Amino acid sequence: MKKPSTDRMLTVDEFCDNLRITQRTFYEWRAKGTAPRCIKIPNGQLRIRPADYERWLDSRQEVAA
Repeated sequence: MKKPSTDRMLTVDEFCDNLRITQRTFYEWRAKGTAPRCIKIPNGQLRIRPADYERWLDSRQEVAA
């Protein structure tokens, strides 16, 4: 998985590409409240801060049993 740059926010497309998921899955997660925090920019599109993406990934890490 490609690590996002720290100097710019991810688009929904980039987020989905990184995780190899569909946009439909992303928006389902968002509706359930399980997607990372997003910022809605003035044109209505969503962006994800790299730090929020990393925190979200870390919160889903599982320890092997």
